[in-house]
Amino acid sequence: MARHLITSAIPYINGIKHLGNLVGSQLPADLFARFQRARGNEVLFLCSTDEHGTPAELAAAKADKPVDEYCAEMHAVQARIAEGFRLSFDHFGRSSSPQNHKLTQHFAGALDAAGLIREVSEKQMYSNADGRFLPDRYIEGTCPNCGFESARGDQCDNCTKQLDPTDLINPYSTISGSTDLEERETKHLFLCQSQMREKLQAWIDSKTDWPLLTTSIANKWLNDGDGLQDRGITRDLDWGVPVMKGDDVWPGMEGKVFYVWFDAPIEYIACSQEWVDAGKGTGWERWWRTDKGADDVRYTQFMGKDNVPFHTLSFPATILGSGEPWKMVDHLKSFNYLNYDGGQFSTSRGRGVFMDQALELLPADYWRWWLLSHAPESSDSEFTWENFQVSVNKDLADVLGNFVSRVTKFCRSKFSETVPEGGSWDAPEQALIDELTTRVGAYETYMETMEVRKSAQELRAIWAAGNEYLQTVAPWTTFKTDPDQAAAQIRLALNLIRFYAVLSAPFIPDACASLMDSMQTSDTSWPEDIQKSLETLPVGHAFTVPEVTFRKITDDECAEWQERFSGVRT
Repeated sequence: MARHLITSAIPYINGIKHLGNLVGSQLPADLFARFQRARGNEVLFLCSTDEHGTPAELAAAKADKPVDEYCAEMHAVQARIAEGFRLSFDHFGRSSSPQNHKLTQHFAGALDAAGLIREVSEKQMYSNADGRFLPDRYIEGTCPNCGFESARGDQCDNCTKQLDPTDLINPYSTISGSTDLEERETKHLFLCQSQMREKLQAWIDSKTDWPLLTTSIANKWLNDGDGLQDRGITRDLDWGVPVMKGDDVWPGMEGKVFYVWFDAPIEYIACSQEWVDAGKGTGWERWWRTDKGADDVRYTQFMGKDNVPFHTLSFPATILGSGEPWKMVDHLKSFNYLNYDGGQFSTSRGRGVFMDQALELLPADYWRWWLLSHAPESSDSEFTWENFQVSVNKDLADVLGNFVSRVTKFCRSKFSETVPEGGSWDAPEQALIDELTTRVGAYETYMETMEVRKSAQELRAIWAAGNEYLQTVAPWTTFKTDPDQAAAQIRLALNLIRFYAVLSAPFIPDACASLMDSMQTSDTSWPEDIQKSLETLPVGHAFTVPEVTFRKITDDECAEWQERFSGVRT
């Protein structure tokens, strides 16, 4: 039994996330976690809310609530929506947890002891109108790299370039909109990433199976321009992890907190401590400490491309620089952007379909299938309502749903609601078994290597093979002359429904659970031997004809939803 540690990029606390966020990290991570559990492997799947930094403070101010109260409320909201999408986290933690405070302070101390922290006096933007420094997202302006006019002070959403507030052209305060800004002197702690460059380069070069998107972004930040730069790890904010040295405030860092991008990845580790403290598991160190048994763990991270620089450089610099035996990521699966109907999804700008809205329209499986089968792996992809309608209607309703309906209703009308007796398998059945053996092998390979779209394509082909078998043998015709042989054909087809439910559960868990209930079986064993798997439901085994597995989306609904979501969410 293999052991898989899986983490999804942790979403900001500032509001409900859109479908682009979902497919860029949490959903494919859930797909992989569900697949590995289905294969009988031990899985620890972790995610959290990212609760520090300017996004939290700005969102709380907009909601007119204390930031801690706002974060607690939004964590509950995001947890509920994650459950609605059937994201199977073993624990959904919080970066503001005491565990993460303590661990973040520990890492800072270890890095300082290793000579990798230095104090820097620098100039930062100060807003005279607001009476405060403007770190990160408290300031916006034009990106000096690509010209995007709404770049934030920490990173440009358009080109992913990491920025400092002083880099922006025509900057303004996001608190008041004031352009009455000036540079003032302040002190901060910097992580000496430049000293780690060779170690990081060697580590990245060793990851020969990483997606090109991941390694190209990492190498760009390592080698472009002046190469990897030292990075500030503290900010002039009230909300965050206090900058402590042992039990005391770090000298000269009074009133400051650690930069959110320093503490947020550390929450991956702290989340496992939260998991244990919540009574959900034991032995968090066996997942994270190589001196405590984590050597046999395979650690996989999932994230959008905008998160890659910090997860390939800054967080690894923290881990490697500590000199402690922490588990490093083995595979980093990154995704391009999912765009929305000719533009970008945007949480801050309210553009696109958001997770809570999606669940109000249709059950989670409809969205899970479309998003995963159109995952933006090799390039950006685009959500359109027309494409969504076509994919749901053809893949889910016509191919899978129609197969289930035809088989169960025919059996009920000609035999009974039990697996029929009679006949034997012949050449068409053997041909189907041979095809499924090949296709399931390919499906497993794609799932193991996290090729999400190819996995979906192969799964759809597995469903289609059942429909093609029905068309070939035509049990409704066979029944007229040879009822026993029709019984054998339907017996195989009923077993295919359970077979499909097991294989498809990582993609569409609710529908598959319903199919298992209809087939009145709890046998979710993975089909290692295809023929034996298709004999799981014996003669006389009872079933019920299920309700419509997937309904079709009408043209009127498609037009209505396109109009409804054409503007900006307020």
